[in-house]
Formats: sequence, structure tokens, C-alpha cells
Amino acid sequence: MLSSQCFQNPPTLSSTCGAGTVQEFGGLQTYITGSPDSKLAIIFIADAFGYEAPNLRKLADKIAGAGFLVVVPDFFYGDPVIDSKDPNFDINSWLKVHNTDKGHEDAKAVIAALRSKGASAIGAAGFCWGGMVLVKLASSTDLQAAVILHPGPITEDQINDVKIPIAILGAENDHIFPSEQLKQFGEKLSAKSEIDSFVKIFPGVAHGWTVKYKADDESAVKSAEESHLDMLNWFTKYVK
Repeated sequence: MLSSQCFQNPPTLSSTCGAGTVQEFGGLQTYITGSPDSKLAIIFIADAFGYEAPNLRKLADKIAGAGFLVVVPDFFYGDPVIDSKDPNFDINSWLKVHNTDKGHEDAKAVIAALRSKGASAIGAAGFCWGGMVLVKLASSTDLQAAVILHPGPITEDQINDVKIPIAILGAENDHIFPSEQLKQFGEKLSAKSEIDSFVKIFPGVAHGWTVKYKADDESAVKSAEESHLDMLNWFTKYVK
């Protein structure tokens, strides 16, 4: 279950932000950025605020700048969380409609569309809700690498089922995915000699820090950019 910490610092959504374009891909409206000729693709699976979050698209553009084709699908079908404080908004009802099993199926269709387009290697990054989807995808070898950032609740069984190189970037101050749990999961992953893993806890930051920072907060920007570099390094290593 997601908690109130997921919805702090909501972004101002914009359908026109970013250097890429929006088009239908894999059955979903999708923000696409980077060279259309690249055989190396990355899927971003957003948090509850969806694919129009400016910082998310800015990060997609940054990863695309390293030679990847980056796709950011609208897994919420035009229904992201806009205002969690709205008295008419019910998170449980929203999560029933936008459950992670549905996200998992939709993401598999996006992977298939990338393969049919000629992608030879595919990675994915999942943020909060997206991390819960991505850990399911990581139980197969459809992807070459995964980067999970401040995920919603994931289980020990899901970690045990991971079959691809995986990085998990967590926050020191995270009520949803506590750093102690992340340390335990890191130990589990380290014991899996058949896959590479990387687990890192960022000090002094809270859930969502990688994409919900304020541009005028120098410390927050620095921590976010460090996580972005870790992500890029992981994809560069395994999506090739």
C-alpha cells in the first residue's frame, strides 16, 4: 500500500514539457525521447503522478542523451494522482483501478513493442509505484537490467525471484520502504551469485527524492543527480 509520503511535494504536471514527443506506443500514450534508431532502450515506470511530471521527463531526456531510446508510458491512462488532499480522492479506489498487476501486463506490451521495433537490449527504471511493477518484471529475463528507486512496498519473495541485474536506490527517511528493510534485501541480493546487484541508501533524503526535488534546493538537486548518475552507470553496464 502506498502512503501519504508518496504524495508529498506533488509536481505540476505538464503535457508539453521535455525535449521528446508524445505518441502511442505499445497501446499507451508515451513520452519518447532519444534517437529512434537506438537499439538500446529504457522504460521509465512512473510514480503515482504519472508520465507528465517535468522532473521525470527531464531525467528521461538526460538518460536519452547517453545514447538510449527512452520511453515513458502513461500507465494510468490519463488518470494520475493530481491532488491526494482532494476530499473526493480515494487512494484505495485509485489503486484498485491502477493496480501493479495491470501495470505489469501493460509494461510487458511495451517491452514487446520495443523488441518489434528492433531493440536489442532493454532496461527499466521504476519509481515508487513503478518500482512495485518493475520488481515483478525482474522475475523474468525480458529485461537486461532494472533500477528501482524508492519503491512502494515490495516483498522478500519478490526479491528472491529477481533474475536480472538490479540496482535499488533508497532514501534514509522512507516510511514506505525503510532503509533497514533495504539493507536486508541488499544482503539477500548479494547472496544471489548468479546476478549482479547494487543497493544504496542516500543519507538525509526522503521517499521520492530522485524526481520530486525542488530546482532551487541545492542539496536536494545534488542528491537527485547522484542517483541519476548511479542509474545511468547501471544501464551503461548492462543495457548494451
